[in-house]
Parts: sequence; C-alpha cells; structure tokens
Amino acid sequence: MALNPTEQKVLIFVQNMLEAGSQVTPAIIQEQINLVLNMKKEWRADTDESAVIDELIRRASTWVGDDALLTNDEGHIAWLNQDRKQGWRYWQRYREYQEKKLSWNIVEGLDKSTDLILGNLEDPKRQGPWDRRGLVVGHVQSGKTGNYTGLICKAADAGYKIIIVLAGMHNNLRSQTQIRLDEGFLGFTTSVIQDEMHIVGVGEIDRDPAIRPNFATNRSEKGDFNTKAAKHLGISPEERPWLFVVKKNKSVLERLLKWIQDHVANIQDPETGRKLVTHLPLLIIDDEADNASVDTGDQAYDEFGKPDLEHEPTAINRLTRRILHSFTRKAYVGYTATPFANIFIHNRSETEKEGPDLFPSAFIANLSASSSYIGPAKVFGRSSENGREGGLPLVKVVNDHCSEDEKSGWMPTKHRNGYYPSSDQQHGIPESLRESVDAFVLACAARRLRGQKDEHCSMLIHVTRFTSVQGHVKEQVAAYVDWLKRRLVRRIDHYDVINQLKQLWESDFLATTETIHSMHPDMVDENTLTWSQVEAELSDAISEIEVRAINGFAKEALDYADSAVGLKVIAVGGDKLARGLTLEGLCVSYFLRASRMYDTLMQMGRWFGYRPGYLDLCRLYTTIDLVEWFEHIADASEELREEFDLMTASGATPKEYGLKVASHPVLMVTSRLKMRNAQSLYLSFSGQSVETVSLLKDLDSLKSNLQAFDRLTLRLGEPKPIPDRNRNGSKKSGNGVQWTNVPAEVIVQFLSEYKTHPAAMKVNSRLLSDFIQNMNKEHELTSWTVAIINGGQERTYSIYGSSSVTVKLVKRTPKTITEDRYSIGRLLSPADEALDLDDDAWDAALNETRNNWKNDPARSEKYNGEPPKEPNGPALRKVRGFGAGHIAGHPERGLLLIYLLSPEGVDDSYDESTAPIVSFGISFPGSDSGTKVKYEVNNVLWEQEYDPSVY
Repeated sequence: MALNPTEQKVLIFVQNMLEAGSQVTPAIIQEQINLVLNMKKEWRADTDESAVIDELIRRASTWVGDDALLTNDEGHIAWLNQDRKQGWRYWQRYREYQEKKLSWNIVEGLDKSTDLILGNLEDPKRQGPWDRRGLVVGHVQSGKTGNYTGLICKAADAGYKIIIVLAGMHNNLRSQTQIRLDEGFLGFTTSVIQDEMHIVGVGEIDRDPAIRPNFATNRSEKGDFNTKAAKHLGISPEERPWLFVVKKNKSVLERLLKWIQDHVANIQDPETGRKLVTHLPLLIIDDEADNASVDTGDQAYDEFGKPDLEHEPTAINRLTRRILHSFTRKAYVGYTATPFANIFIHNRSETEKEGPDLFPSAFIANLSASSSYIGPAKVFGRSSENGREGGLPLVKVVNDHCSEDEKSGWMPTKHRNGYYPSSDQQHGIPESLRESVDAFVLACAARRLRGQKDEHCSMLIHVTRFTSVQGHVKEQVAAYVDWLKRRLVRRIDHYDVINQLKQLWESDFLATTETIHSMHPDMVDENTLTWSQVEAELSDAISEIEVRAINGFAKEALDYADSAVGLKVIAVGGDKLARGLTLEGLCVSYFLRASRMYDTLMQMGRWFGYRPGYLDLCRLYTTIDLVEWFEHIADASEELREEFDLMTASGATPKEYGLKVASHPVLMVTSRLKMRNAQSLYLSFSGQSVETVSLLKDLDSLKSNLQAFDRLTLRLGEPKPIPDRNRNGSKKSGNGVQWTNVPAEVIVQFLSEYKTHPAAMKVNSRLLSDFIQNMNKEHELTSWTVAIINGGQERTYSIYGSSSVTVKLVKRTPKTITEDRYSIGRLLSPADEALDLDDDAWDAALNETRNNWKNDPARSEKYNGEPPKEPNGPALRKVRGFGAGHIAGHPERGLLLIYLLSPEGVDDSYDESTAPIVSFGISFPGSDSGTKVKYEVNNVLWEQEYDPSVY
C-alpha cells in the first residue's frame, strides 16, 4: 500500500532512528513510531501505523548481494579513502534523497558500489596525463541510472569538472535521463527560461546556490546540446561542475567536439596540432554502452597485432573517442546489462585522431541487484535435468498472432513496412491481445485497491519494428479500449464484459497471487481482494487508461514527470521501447519481436526490474520461441557471471576476460553483427560444456545417430561401472558405465558420424571435431573418459560390442516439439560432469565455487542464500584443466557423456521399436593454449537467422 505524505515523513524519521543492520521487529518499529507521533502530534490523524510498520519491515528485509571487479592497475594510483570523502555535499544530498525511497541496505550497497567504481578511476586532482576506461555491468532494469547518478555526484565532489552523459539515441530517452539527473544531481528543473526553473529532488535537501552545478542541456524534447548553446556557452575556471546530457547522434557530438576545441581547449599539441584541455578533468558516462558506441568497422592489424592508425571508425565511436582524446585527464565508464559487444572490442584498437578504442582496459565491474529485483532467473527459473525450476507463473504463451507457417495472420513473423494487421476475431485483434488488455485493466483496478492508484501503471505492446504497422496496432488497441469504456463506464451492454473479466480474475489472478505469495512471501501478500471490490473499481480504472504510440514519428510521449497523478498508459512501440526507455509501473507486456541476438533480446526485456506490491499482477504474453531464448539467456548469463567470479578471484584483467568471452560458442550470436571485421568466427570450447538440447526427431536421423553410437561402443570394447565417489562426506553411487584413457581419434570419429540439429545454437558436431583435432596439436584433449549415464526408464538398450551390459533409457521432458526437432531444457547433470574427478579434485572444485560465490539475488536462487553444496560447472572445468593446490591439472583430459533418451511422448508415430534418441554432452577442461576453431559464416544467412531488423 502506498504511503501518504504524512506517513512518508513518519517513515523517514523512524528509519533514521533505527540502526542500519540491527534487528528490526514490529515491536521495535512501533516503539519508534510512538516517539515520533508524540513529538509530532498533528501527524497522528493522517498516519496508518500498520502501513508504516509494513513498509519498514519490507525495507529491512531487502538486501543487496556482492559486486565483483576485474581490474588492471597499471599506471593507476590508489586515492579514494574516507578522509577524501569528508564534506562531499553532492553525494550526501543524493544519499538522503535515496533514503526517502529505498532501504538502508540498498543505499549502503549503492555507496559501496559507487566507491568501487570511482576508486578505480583516477583522482581528478592528479596532475599530468591519465586515462581510465571501465565498464559497469548491471542487470536489465536493475537501477543502473541510479548507480551512475550516484557516481556523478561523487565524481563532482571529488573534482571532475566536465561530466558528459551519452544518453541513448532518441530524444525522449535523452530527456528522461536529463529529468532523472535534474532530480538526483542538479537539484532543479532544467529549462532554457530561467523563470521556469524549479527546485526538485536533491535541491530540496540542500538548496545552497553556491554548489549548484552548471548545465548545458535541458529536459525538453529539444533540449540537447544545440547550435545556440555552442555559440554562447563558455566554461569559466570556476569550482562548480558542468553537466551535459546528450544523445548518441552524429550532429550533436560534432557540435560538442567543436565547442570543446574552440571554447574549452587551453593548449595545442606542438607535434600534432591537436587542441587539448589540460585544466579540466573529464568524465564520460556512456549509458547503454553496447549500443551505437561500439566501432563496427573493419580495422586492419599487421602480423605483429598493431592496428592501422588511419582506420576510420564508425561515427558515434569516432566522435566519443575524439572528445576523450581532446582531454589529457579523462575517464570513461560504460554502463550496460549486455556487455558482449564491448568485450569484443579489440583491446589494442587505436587510431591517430581518435586515440585508443573504448575497450574497458581499466576495469569491468559486475553489479549485484537487491533481493527485490525480478530478473531472468526469477521469471524463467533455471534449467535442470528435470526441467525448469523456480520460474514465476507470469508467462502466457501466444500462438494465435499468425499462421503455423508464420507467413499470414494478424502479425506474421516476417512482414514489411506498410503491412496492415487483420484478424477474423472480434475487435480485429487476436484473442491473446484482447486478454492481455483485460489483464492490464484488472491489474490497474487491483493496484487501486492496494493503495497504488496514484502510482504509474503501464502496458507494453511490442510486435513490430515498423512505425506504420505500430500505428495500425495502436488504433486497433485504442478501439478495443474505447469499446471497454463504453461498457464499463456507461454500463451499456456490460454483462458479458463483466463476466469475461471475472473469469480471467478467478481462473488466473487468484491462483497466481497464491502461488507467488508461497514462493516470495516478502514480495507478495496474501490476496485479500474480493471480486465485488475489483468490479467496483473497473469503471475508474478503465477511464484513466490511454493508448499511445511511442516511436520516432509519434508526437505522444510518456510524460511521467509531468503527470500529477499516476499515468495509466498502454504504450505501442518498437525500438524506442526496446532499449533504455523506462516504462514506469510496467504490469503487462505483449511481446512478439523475434530477435535471436542475446543483447537485443535482453534489452527488450523491459518487464525485468522492481515490482513492489504488484509482482503477482504482472503478465508477459509472448511466443514459445522467445520463452526458449530467454530461458537459454538466463542460463548462459548465470554461467558467464560464475566464470567472471572465478576470474576475479584469480586476479585476471579485463583483457584476459575479453579474450575468454570473445571465443564463447554461445555468445557468438550476440557479437556477429557488431563485429563486421571478420567473415569467420573463431571459437574456443576450452573451459566450456556443450550439450545437445535441440535434437533431430525424424526416424532416419535417429537410426543414423544410434548406428554412430553403436560403432563407438564397438571400438571401445567392454566398459566398466562408473565408480562410487565420496562427495562432501556422502557416498555417491556410480550411475552407468564408462571407458577411460580413450584416444582422441575415437571421439573425433564419433562426432564426424553423429548428426547434430542445424538449429542447435551451441553444439555443432563438425566444429567440435575440428576443435579437438586442433587441440591435439597442442597435446591437449588427447585422453578421454566416455560415460553412458543410466536413466530411470524400464526400457533398456544393450551396448553393442559388449556381451552383457545394458543401460536404462533416460527421460527428458520435451520443452518444444516441432516438425523437425524436439527440445529439452537441460541434458547434463552437474553431478555427471564431475564423474571423472576424484574426491580431492571434487572437493577442490567445491571450495573454488564457495570461495568465489557471489550471493547475488538477481541470479539463481537454487542456493536460497546459502553457500553452494556442490561445485558449479566453471569450477569443475577449471580444476580439471588447471588443478588446484597440490592437485595437478589435466588439460589433456576430456569428458564425453552420452544419454540414450526415451522417444516416448516425442512423436505420436513412435512405438516400442523406435530407436533411442542418442544425445551427448562434452565437458572441456580449462586451457591456456588459446587454440580456436574457425567457423565460416555466410553473412546473408546469419542476418536472416538472427538480425532483428530483418522481417
């Protein structure tokens, strides 16, 4: 329940009286509330004490996980300490401003996090030239703007004088960022008219005009750095910092660069003639740093790895680097949730006019989120051999938007600009879209009843990138909303609509609230609303809802800041809604956009974030394909962060991490179109695991792969049982049979005969075979363990070449079944991946996992806040390849795990005679060899498969 202004004052008083980190109980809070209300008796009549207690308990139970940092301290001088932070007024007022809205733990976490980042930049008071470049990786919609606002406040306190924020590619995103910085840093509303400036945010905490920062841009849609500002703006050598909030636009950045060179530069380099700024330290914050800032041009390198200094980078990258190159003392910090393109920047890229590229050579920081954050791991859960675990029941699969061949219907997957969506359903829209709008109406009504009627409430509709098609969708949705208003407000022919909404409430909302309350009682209360209460709010709820198109041509904007009461909006859009733009109070998303690029998909996930008091009312309507991709992303992101944790503990640098990630066989999907400097990908599987989760299902392929398996076991001969192991003090029985010391050529032969599905993202048998052969040249992956894992099915299969050994078939629940394939969530079990490690090596991998474990609530919840009880995959593969302590590493040892899957339930035509579905996983040990395998890519084919702009 939202607190009224008086209750907010009581809360702030009590929060300041309670000690951060101390045990907080309702009784202790009640005692402090009584003290406050005895001092301020006039507040008692307007204060619901139970509501204040509930909010303070919620805040006290919210916690923040641990950040992680890869750093390179070459040339860096440590400088940030507690003495240096004395008297920092920008940060102090921002901290107090945040404490009004956030818990102690979150604000304390923000303080530590921004200290970590600022301390890895250079002291702005340090004389002589210096250059620090870093990257901050947060979770999607997890508060990155709040983090860099805090960083800006501290940087200004420390002495950075020119602060430039690169805020997206669209006017409304730049304007939204300016508004946030007006509130969090400047303390007043920016306007070209002096009389229209008003005190806001931090300005209400400390109004001293002596510390008021200067601004060169304002919050209006046209408030970017313009020609008039460039002509008349002059920087004087004063103490107060200057803030520029500019969009990533060639003309804007050219104006800014010219202004710096003409009005700010104070010397000229005698050798190059370059105009330089030596007296004012610069900080550039690059929001969504993986978008537009990365040079996608083809820079050449000679045989010694030296770059072509005359290379011409792409426009935004070139101008950003030239601005940095105009200052002798500078720092650059990129912020993103999808860092892959930034990490793929060549770490040695440099040109004469632009200087070094934007590779984060100084540091990469992985931010944790708070326990109230709702990210991919919470929404989609984590895959296991038993299916997905821990996901929230918020996702509704959409399959009525187009025909089965995806070429016709309301919104075919591939359509052109000018397409007019049509449906033979009532209202001319698919039933799923109608239901999603109904769900939004119910969510608005329920939030009103929960005391959130003045809060913003949004719905996202994202089905096409074409603005003309978006316009048609907006008109169709607006027509349906108007139809609802006539029935719910004017009570004309309303009985069927009321029953329709009632059925959705009772069949979906009640059960979802109950389920999520049982999973997350700290986030969702038990349902106390009756249908009669909800029905009574429907008229007011639908009356407030507006439908708006948000795109490059629409004149409508999401003016949250100018809305006196909460805005209730259905936003129809494309790219503007896909990246950066925050949809306040997002409840319902209808999402069909079919990109397969990791970073694009993650950025489109506007439904991730914080949903205080209404998580159970949120819904995501999307396709099964996109659900699969998001599930895959959730798993890959978790493993990537686990890898990051391991590298942090070993003291690795950003460069080493970049080399590791740049050859990651999954992340190649992300990078391809942002790395047009190669016709081929060079992949490494070292330290990775691969598994067949997209499987061929035609009978000929099943027989062919079974024959490849039979030939493998015939070559291997008689197997031995997998030995029992002592795992963490418990006996772990072997579950299957194995062969050890198998020569690599036997594995290569099997992979050359086995046919993987062409749609498999990570597993290509030819690539794997080539990689193993390349590694053999380095005397690695020469000796293998091959294991066949027993399942729990009654049906068995006799191993060819053995007189008496049979194995039980394995059951994996199909996640998706199409005409040519069936997909499962996870094949490998972590326990199986460790079967070739002895007890000491397993214990070492467990210690490695525990020592480097970051308790980040936005990641997997499988440990429930407790240290892991078994080693994770990256640690197992690291110990296998590199060893640990007295345990020797064995980069020559690979592990091939084979599972014979039961065909039962995969296809109606299968019967008892149908061949088992042969699937496999490979666990590759860690390696320093740097060996890669070349993957030739047809650019046209790739763009058709993965590029979101191709329809």
